[in-house]
Amino acid sequence: MPIPFPNPAPASRRLRVALGHDWLCGYRGGEGVLERLIRVVRAHHELAGLYVMFDDQRPVAPAIDATERTVSGVGRWPMASTKLRRHLLPFYPKATRQLSRALLRDHESRPIDVLITSSSAAIKGLRAPQGVPHLCYCHTPPRYVWSQTKEYEQGSLVRRLGLRVFRKSYQRWDQVSSSADYVTRLIANSQHTAEEITRCYERSAKVIHPPVRTDFFTPAVEKMGDAREDAWLYVGALEPYKRVDLAIAAAKKLNQRLIIVGDGSELHRLLNLARGTRTQFLGRVDDFTLREQYRKARLLIFPQVEDFGITAVEAQACGMPVVARRAGGALDSVVEGQTGTFFDDPAIDSLIPATIRCPRRVDAACRLNAERFSEQAFDAAILAEIDSISH
Repeated sequence: MPIPFPNPAPASRRLRVALGHDWLCGYRGGEGVLERLIRVVRAHHELAGLYVMFDDQRPVAPAIDATERTVSGVGRWPMASTKLRRHLLPFYPKATRQLSRALLRDHESRPIDVLITSSSAAIKGLRAPQGVPHLCYCHTPPRYVWSQTKEYEQGSLVRRLGLRVFRKSYQRWDQVSSSADYVTRLIANSQHTAEEITRCYERSAKVIHPPVRTDFFTPAVEKMGDAREDAWLYVGALEPYKRVDLAIAAAKKLNQRLIIVGDGSELHRLLNLARGTRTQFLGRVDDFTLREQYRKARLLIFPQVEDFGITAVEAQACGMPVVARRAGGALDSVVEGQTGTFFDDPAIDSLIPATIRCPRRVDAACRLNAERFSEQAFDAAILAEIDSISH
């Protein structure tokens, strides 16, 4: 039986809410949260505008595409619409100052009541007009300056030199922009992120998990309880920190069939690692194909450390158990022995036993657990925060 979530309480008054987001240059978890924020605000309040540092003008998602946005002056520089925007790190504070002035002008023309930012980089430095509360949904303190600097330095001399020169000064700015002078209240997407916020910013944060489309990602009713195919599944970007190489190595050792969904800079290296194995690369797929993979495979391999990790919940929503690294956001979403198993070390000798221990025929338990992370649960929690912070 689905978990009953209360309908959001009616707003005590209709508010004008401005939104901020780091950049619109593709669709990932952060854009999924932004898309839902836009829908929630439009349904219950008035959307006063969207403020972004960068925008490459490509379609992102229906609600986002239909929203008028203000782009920083830095975001209109020629290189800003490419992946080189990451090299503009020293100018992120300038971009947020430009947007703060634009927000103030808009506020003076027609007052806003609340500012909400969706931040994994610098947009939390967007300064709300005096007297306007600022709620920041923090996906993570920027990893390239706080937790994964060495990983981000790899492969680019410019990036390596830039981080070494500007990292400390950017950290100081990031701490100031996360202070109570800028952000009234911080929301974290997982307990892991809340702990990182405390470590980096010396502030506490309430956890509201990101919305997962549990109404779309569902088990195949006709297959509930039936045995799944003897295949492992990996879903996500093919990047070094994702540790897809672990999944390939473990599958090779067991002669196990492995299906990999996704694309990224590691594709060619991983193709070479997978030669002679039962590994199949599907590349990027549409949502319907992805759902079918979640419904068929035996388990999801989740070998990386994520701030939250929406794919782990999508899989469980389709009745699939998860074998996850015992770290990061997976600790919030996977229940040991009931909806999956954990492994401790990034090594196949740790991963393989976890795949063997992974429970079978747990479709119903996985589904019930995933419903905790539904869009409806997110909506109710965010609306309660808006109501609370606006009083």
